[in-house]
Amino acid sequence: MIPGTILAALVFILSMTWTQEHQAGAGHEWSYSGATGPEHWGDLGSQNAACKLGREQSPIDIRGAEEGKAEPIEFNYQPSPLNIINNGHTIQINYAPGSKISVDGKEYEVVQFHFHHPSEEKVQGKTYDMVAHIVHKDSEGHLAVVAVLMQRGKENPLLRSLWLHLPVTPGKEQSAGDVSINVADLLPATKGYYTFAGSLTTPPCSEGVRWFVLKSPVEVSPAQLAAFANLYPHNARPIQPTNGRQIEAHP
Repeated sequence: MIPGTILAALVFILSMTWTQEHQAGAGHEWSYSGATGPEHWGDLGSQNAACKLGREQSPIDIRGAEEGKAEPIEFNYQPSPLNIINNGHTIQINYAPGSKISVDGKEYEVVQFHFHHPSEEKVQGKTYDMVAHIVHKDSEGHLAVVAVLMQRGKENPLLRSLWLHLPVTPGKEQSAGDVSINVADLLPATKGYYTFAGSLTTPPCSEGVRWFVLKSPVEVSPAQLAAFANLYPHNARPIQPTNGRQIEAHP
């Protein structure tokens, strides 16, 4: 048996390795426009083939969900020291080990969360102002993403804390050791969701990702939206074909 503290450290090291690989876009430069934009991702390297050949790509326009088919998610998020990075594609917060979700008898640990402007997902054709993607990984390396839709409204308390340390220039991770955050503060009060099989929304667009898109949006202020949009005016992949995928929903 591996002691719990050692196992947690191993999971953290593996998660940071995954994060570093995907921040680098699998070793090839990519962007959200022009010759290295989404329509060309699949041609930027053989490892990105899923971007153009995959049949379960994300994001999607969520329609026709089968209501009542999914089990509730049990959230067990804990505070984490603030480790924030502008990776050249988004603002990302790398999370300390120990925060998890449980659903359908499976457990996934938080690796990081990041933002897209506007939302990548649509619901019945509706695009939201932003979305936060909370990325999780299980003990076997399978990924699960909880998407929190964000709409213009009141100031968001968690973003207030994050944006005080917003790195304007892409570079290395910045630590604010005296600042503690809890991604639970980003979740809406009601946690019904849509779920489906999908992929990473950035190169290499790997499939086998389990998606949970929370139905209820949270609010962000116009100033908070503007602060992110000033850095990333548009960092959302276009909608991908559903290809007959099953979409389930929990009330």
